[in-house]
Amino acid sequence: MHAITIEQPGGPETLVWAEAPDPVAGDGEVVVEVAASAVNRADVLQRQGFYNPPPGASPHPGLECSGRISAIGPRVSGWSVGDEVCALLAGGGYAERVAVPAGQLLPVPAGVDLVTAAALPEVVSTVWSNVFMVAGLRPGETLLVHGGSSGIGTMAIQLAKAVGARVAVTAGGKEKLARCAELGADILIDYREQDFVEEIRAATGGAGADVILDIMGGKYLTRNVDALAVNGRLAIIGLQGGVKAELNLATLLAKRAAITATTLRARPLDEKAAIVAAVREHVWPLVAAGRIHPVVHATYPMAEAAEAHRVLESSAHVGKLLLTT
Repeated sequence: MHAITIEQPGGPETLVWAEAPDPVAGDGEVVVEVAASAVNRADVLQRQGFYNPPPGASPHPGLECSGRISAIGPRVSGWSVGDEVCALLAGGGYAERVAVPAGQLLPVPAGVDLVTAAALPEVVSTVWSNVFMVAGLRPGETLLVHGGSSGIGTMAIQLAKAVGARVAVTAGGKEKLARCAELGADILIDYREQDFVEEIRAATGGAGADVILDIMGGKYLTRNVDALAVNGRLAIIGLQGGVKAELNLATLLAKRAAITATTLRARPLDEKAAIVAAVREHVWPLVAAGRIHPVVHATYPMAEAAEAHRVLESSAHVGKLLLTT
């Protein structure tokens, strides 16, 4: 098969479409003939040499894909060769074929074409596991999403609105904020010109956000805690603003607030399977009903993954960038 290989850590030019060994369906796995994959920030970190795949995972980047099952390994039930699926991966999506643990498979939801389905598994699993399974967002509460126009952000807006929450977002510029508003965001904050702590307090009568979904890490830690409501929950899923910060714990104690930080890629298979099962139960009916949808900015041939990475790093996009085989 062909796959995107990373000859050495570096810029987008290090992504090379080359021949690679075919995957084999191991115990509890299937092989998926890939129709499309999607570009995530983790892929950029892997390309740069900062985020290696977990042991046993494919060396190729790509944390999600869609396609058709082409082979089934031992101890797999409920799936057949030819089934159209999308999948959460620990790696290997930037390829013509990939081996996938059966617990990380999802059927392509009704109303979504096979290629577009590749935009769903990683963002939906990330948002559902953090905002709902961990932070427990409830109807009537306020969710603050940093990076509202990103793939994660566009999905978080829709899911939170679907369950009856109020949504605040930060994004850079009027155009991105307008796209967030189209998806249902109620409170629009331009982080380039506005202080999100002041804005979220003003919009909530001084209360703050019940849940914050954060991609920035260290840079935003203190301000995120300041922006939390009493009994608020901060879910950190990215470190774009650094890995270290100083925090006044008295503020956290006074608010009886909680901070969680999670990754998805390196979780044990049973934990990933539980998240995927929850997504299928709770989110897939919303997709089938047309209440939420993947937001796709652009699609590129997989051999042009380098260009997709350049677009992602420029932050000029809204939603997801897809790669097709």
